[in-house]
Amino acid sequence: MTDRSQSQGSRALVLGATGGIGGEVTRQLLAEGWHVRALRRGGAPRPPFSEPGVEWLDGDAMRTSDVLAAARDCDVIVHAVNPPGYRHWDTQVLPMLDNTIAAATMHHATVVLPGTVYNYGPETFPLLRHDSPQQPRTRKGRIRATMERRLLDASRNGVQTIIVRAGDFFGPQTRNSWFAQGLVKPGQTARIVRVPNAHGVGHQWSYLPDVGRTMVMLIARRGTLDAFSNFHMAGHWDADGTQMAAAIARVMTKYNVDVKTRRFPWWLVRAASPFVTTLHELREMRYLWQQPVRMDNTHLVETLGHEPHTPLDLAVHATLDGLGCLPGKPGAKGSVRASAAEQA
Repeated sequence: MTDRSQSQGSRALVLGATGGIGGEVTRQLLAEGWHVRALRRGGAPRPPFSEPGVEWLDGDAMRTSDVLAAARDCDVIVHAVNPPGYRHWDTQVLPMLDNTIAAATMHHATVVLPGTVYNYGPETFPLLRHDSPQQPRTRKGRIRATMERRLLDASRNGVQTIIVRAGDFFGPQTRNSWFAQGLVKPGQTARIVRVPNAHGVGHQWSYLPDVGRTMVMLIARRGTLDAFSNFHMAGHWDADGTQMAAAIARVMTKYNVDVKTRRFPWWLVRAASPFVTTLHELREMRYLWQQPVRMDNTHLVETLGHEPHTPLDLAVHATLDGLGCLPGKPGAKGSVRASAAEQA
């Protein structure tokens, strides 16, 4: 647990607060007594998407002056913002990060970045350490690796950086995830689970509340961390690609629902990818489902003493509930967010 008294009066700027990971970190910072400021075009979103207690500012992460102003008096900047969907990565991702670095430099703030596995190529698989070399094979991976290099350079000039890398997100507050877009369908009772893995291939999942909790715990210890710190979470390891589907089936059995497992229709993604940007990106990331990719959390455990870890069935139940996939709860709950901080 963090020392809540140390958080009183601390202020964080969250970029991407209406997204999955940004929203989760926002809620957990608020719970620890932080003042949270969020930047969004149009200011505060309408209920139920507006998190109580957040100071919403009207602004654009692409505009340097907006980010500089929003970060005033902030101790931490959580950079959890990406272009919506998969559009404009080439032109928007790095300028947004540069604005965050400029604000952190001006206001002496710590930058916190949710990392991805896109940065790594197959030569580093199957086990990724926090210091494994980054040799991305995809366009998106090269952009993510460039982001981290820029943060490393900034850390040498006084901008502390904390990166937390986790597996594929799932949780009750996000629809923009493989769990919600591939395995089940939000708003529909989960009767069929579509499995993207190649046969027998393991895959790593991370429950978003656990990821958010980990980030907040590291933020609380930022005074003891290096100028550039990179942490990996172990999350939930599905050793053969069947255990997440089995967990969904166990939860649904409690509601007398028989779940059938199907293969994810990669053939459809391949056929439609020339015409649909999102499907093109999903196809590019298919290699992450064709070979096991697992993260070593040794450095994280050495730093925190443990990794926050919700039991799988409890995490899956909460996720299905939040997505509106349990019987008698048609439609996803209003708190489920259309994430701009997606992870494929």
